[in-house]
Amino acid sequence: MADRYVVGSIRPSQLLWTYGPGAMIDLPNLSVVTMGLDHWDVGRCERVEEARLLSIVRRTLGPQVKNLFLPPIPENEEADPFSAEAKVGVPVLVFPRWLRCVKCGTLATVDSGLFKVRTNPYRPDTTHYEHVTCDKNRGRPAPAVPTRFMLACRAGHLDDFPWHWFVHDGPSDCRGVLKFYETGASLQTENLWVECKTCGKKKSMARAFGKAGVNNLPACRGRHPHLHMFDGDCEEEAKAILLGASNAWFPTTVSVLAIPLEESLDQFVEDGWDYFEDVEDEAELKVVLKTLKKANKLHGIEKYDLEELWKAIERKRKGETTSVKEEDVKRPEWKVLTSSEPPKDWPHFLAEEVGPPKGFESEFRSVLQLKRLREVVALVGFTRIEALDEAVEEEERPPSAPLSRTAPEWVPVSEVHGEGIFLRFDEEAVKRWEERTAVRERDESLRKGHVGWRNARGLDPSIGYPGARYVMIHTFAHLLIRELALECGYNSASLRERIYADEGMAGVLIYTAAPDSDGTLGGLVELAEPEALGRTIRQALERAKVCASDPLCAEHEPDRDATTHGAACHACVFVSETSCERGNRHVDRAFVVETYATKGTAFFDESSR
Repeated sequence: MADRYVVGSIRPSQLLWTYGPGAMIDLPNLSVVTMGLDHWDVGRCERVEEARLLSIVRRTLGPQVKNLFLPPIPENEEADPFSAEAKVGVPVLVFPRWLRCVKCGTLATVDSGLFKVRTNPYRPDTTHYEHVTCDKNRGRPAPAVPTRFMLACRAGHLDDFPWHWFVHDGPSDCRGVLKFYETGASLQTENLWVECKTCGKKKSMARAFGKAGVNNLPACRGRHPHLHMFDGDCEEEAKAILLGASNAWFPTTVSVLAIPLEESLDQFVEDGWDYFEDVEDEAELKVVLKTLKKANKLHGIEKYDLEELWKAIERKRKGETTSVKEEDVKRPEWKVLTSSEPPKDWPHFLAEEVGPPKGFESEFRSVLQLKRLREVVALVGFTRIEALDEAVEEEERPPSAPLSRTAPEWVPVSEVHGEGIFLRFDEEAVKRWEERTAVRERDESLRKGHVGWRNARGLDPSIGYPGARYVMIHTFAHLLIRELALECGYNSASLRERIYADEGMAGVLIYTAAPDSDGTLGGLVELAEPEALGRTIRQALERAKVCASDPLCAEHEPDRDATTHGAACHACVFVSETSCERGNRHVDRAFVVETYATKGTAFFDESSR
């Protein structure tokens, strides 16, 4: 479309998880692809200050990334539909470019001249195309809908389905009008046909999939429709996919919790460096502080005096600040969460320590009620066909598809506020458990399963296994999420985990990112009280002892089946993919409770109570 039309609306957070740059949005009457960052109006985006996340993004995309921006949102949703304000949003392009008339089956591109767009500024959701020359029109023109078939490859390319190539068995001079029709009552691919009206050739869509598709489809052209760009030669195999398929777009994201670091003033300077970078003296700095206060930015910086802030800016210019380091993402969070005096006055972080769960004082050292919590997530790329988390280790991950034609200077982010519970395991109790002979044997079985799983996918089998400590804490987190969902009012898909299980760390954060602070039944934070949390953990462990799929689930041997999980399945341990940081891999019920098949490996040993 040469003109700009509003064609629908989505939630801002969906631009990171479902409909980001390069993803297709299946609207009621047409399908569009979200354009790359080059086409976004950055002037309509609000900047987010989160220096730690920006540092991580730069490690992934390069030092040229300067900003984190929220998606553009209209200030007035009820603005005049003909005004410029009403057209604030994310640019999209009609894709696939091939449309089909629902009455006569004519198949042609959107710019063939056979179709005309119909818009309604007061009802953007009714925007559609019509086949104005359809010979079956009776009064109202026949609507045209997007074709259901496209091509995609593992390198992130997306292309229109090669209809002429497909029906003519390769390159052909025939450019006749195509017709798409159905021959049976069901919509299975063998009942869907495409025919050339000029030469009469026709072919079933069943030959576009599976082994037959290898011989009936051309090589990938390296197309990125969201960038108006073609890559060089692509060596990946082009595969036919359906409109709306879940494997058409997988986001690649990084996230951090907005936490106060040890040097809070240095962190303020990092977060607001765009404001302070050009300040030449303290007088100018005073003006900037007034502006920040009026704009409601950098909450809490007013508690520092002018001279102290100026010294921090000088340290930043000299490269002497230490608030943001090139280190593990979770290590700084662990330091704050396990501090003897957790922060109580940070704008986006409010924690209060409570006693360990009643009845589990020997397993847990402390519990934090996180009454105020913010998570910031950045989109750094995307993949197609296969999700990127198939390769856990960062150094072996294939490159994501680009968000822009050139190296991006900013990336879109989403910030969500919520609450959470942090449980710190007793380090000595975890070490004693790790030293058990039965635990080591079970750990070796899981390690062999991990090696077999990675070998089957062509990944380096010598890396990526997180160890018994991680598996135990990860499994416990899943069991707790499933139980908390029954108690706190949030559904399990809205609860997330953050596992701290590296050397010297043993803890789990269960948190929610929702607009409200309390769930239907009282909120997540309320369940962190020792009595309530002890009861919840006890119920979770009791449920985990017996699975609906036992004895098959309990007898599962990862080393024989080449899987990354032990005694775990959808009936007992698995949670939704949005909740788990490892895609339901590296979990084993036997490391938490005793099962029918395994004894002596449970961390929560009832015999010692």
